[in-house]
Amino acid sequence: MNKRRVTTSAPPIQTRNPTTNDKIFQVLWEMKKRGNSPHTIKNVSKLLTLLDKHTDLNKPEQVKQFIANKNVSNGYKKNLCLAYDKYCQCYSIDWQMPKYKPQAKMIQIPTKAKIDALIARAGLKLGLKLRISKETGLRPIELCNLKVKDVDMDKKAIYPTTAKNGAGRILKISSNLQTAIENHIKRNELKANDKLFNGTAENYGKYYRAMRNSLANKLNEETPKT
Repeated sequence: MNKRRVTTSAPPIQTRNPTTNDKIFQVLWEMKKRGNSPHTIKNVSKLLTLLDKHTDLNKPEQVKQFIANKNVSNGYKKNLCLAYDKYCQCYSIDWQMPKYKPQAKMIQIPTKAKIDALIARAGLKLGLKLRISKETGLRPIELCNLKVKDVDMDKKAIYPTTAKNGAGRILKISSNLQTAIENHIKRNELKANDKLFNGTAENYGKYYRAMRNSLANKLNEETPKT
């Protein structure tokens, strides 16, 4: 009886074209390798994802038109352009980046009385963050990056890591704030390399604005538009 040889051919190897999400991830990965901060990388990710939702990222004129027509501030349009420029650099896409100049606007600085009212209404951790912000003027991202070892209890000073690679600085704090920070460290059993606070700068800003707006409503005042 003759046996027939049955030959089977291997299925063709399918190569997957990289999706836009893959390409955005590669942009973010290159940023990480260049040492960009997690905060900057996260913002670029959000902006590129928005552009990808409404445009073809490989068509710069389409992206440019979308940004031009979007009903947002010039500052936001500039950020969209900067994020897309990173995408273009990564994939050697030729485009002329528009120049949007952010409009100058008055910053509404809360009075000392209102800051004290916010601190009084806040919980222990948020209240302590607000007290540190009030005395030192630290940016939210700088405050949220503070480690226990950045606070010198004996000298009543804070040595922050700057948010934009600026020169180092020493920030003096009051005895009352020094005691409050020391109690916070003991209460949470923090070690020298631990962050002073959990959470992100974005969450700190969100909770601050929610409490500020709640206080404004209680006092029948106009809610700030920030």
